[in-house]
Amino acid sequence: MLPAEGLKIGLEALGTFKKRVDTVLSTLEGSPASPQKIAAHALSEASFSGAGGFAEAKGLHSQYERVHERLTTLSKHLGLQIEAMQIAVMGADGNFSNLEEEQRQRFHEIGTEIRRQQKEAAREKRAEAEAAKDGQAGSQRSDDDQGGDGY
Repeated sequence: MLPAEGLKIGLEALGTFKKRVDTVLSTLEGSPASPQKIAAHALSEASFSGAGGFAEAKGLHSQYERVHERLTTLSKHLGLQIEAMQIAVMGADGNFSNLEEEQRQRFHEIGTEIRRQQKEAAREKRAEAEAAKDGQAGSQRSDDDQGGDGY
């Protein structure tokens, strides 16, 4: 195979890959997993405990909120990753010389946002680990077998 033929095959593969990435991105944006649709689905604490509150319902709602927030963040992060890949594939097709300045700037912005999200997630994880350490020393749930009479 001549080098030019290999380049042509590589460019065709990049083109095919770009189409697949475009399809995935548009599918994500139109699906229930889009960041906007995930963010729109939130339940109040009353959804778990009704009119009268009890500790377990509050705890369940707290965990629901944590998971909901993480799913929203994951969906946004996935969309950014796919968009960055889309720009990278377009750039690789022409040795990045064919990208407009606006696309280059957007690629840089996405990278910056992804790094910021990763640092924030690491901080939150450390804070949760510290809170878990502090919480283990203090409380027991009412349904804990070691809690006495139980329920």
